[in-house]
Amino acid sequence: MGQKFCKFIYEKVMGWKATEPIIPEHKAVVLAAPHTSIWDFAVGYFYYRSLGGKMKVMIKKEAFFFPVSLLLRAMGGFPIDRKNPQQMMMRVIHEMSSTQEKVILVICPEGTRKAVHKWKTGYHTIAKACNLPVYLAHIDYKKKEFGRGPRVELTDNPRADTDRIQQIYEDMGLTALHPEGYTTK
Repeated sequence: MGQKFCKFIYEKVMGWKATEPIIPEHKAVVLAAPHTSIWDFAVGYFYYRSLGGKMKVMIKKEAFFFPVSLLLRAMGGFPIDRKNPQQMMMRVIHEMSSTQEKVILVICPEGTRKAVHKWKTGYHTIAKACNLPVYLAHIDYKKKEFGRGPRVELTDNPRADTDRIQQIYEDMGLTALHPEGYTTK
């Protein structure tokens, strides 16, 4: 879908506003939170396309059934097998390292739409292996805002970095579509 069409849908039809421009780098990992609904993907897609960006989003393979799979792939979604995270991680690292295309990889560190206390650290492995910057995208249903957020520097400690990132999200005071499904603690 074209940028102007997505901007119209995002701003006029949905009533949302963008708070930051798209990622300046050619390749990056973007963490998106909170994630409590499939609608988060739709809002994020229209946000990023309205600004002229294109993204790749990891989505559980179970969501890829005909005809939904056609739409998900057209919107930048690609299936991942959550039962084999190591194989999935190696595949993503290979793709991100070998492609010359502009690729913004979006990952929900919660790993599910349910409330979790410890977010997953796979994004860290991918970003470090591919030497990619990491940005924190956020969605706030109360304010109807979706934003790119800050770039974060990673250390060599995935758990400490993820805990620090969870605290950044906590400090933002975001409202998820389903607040009972979101926690940063």
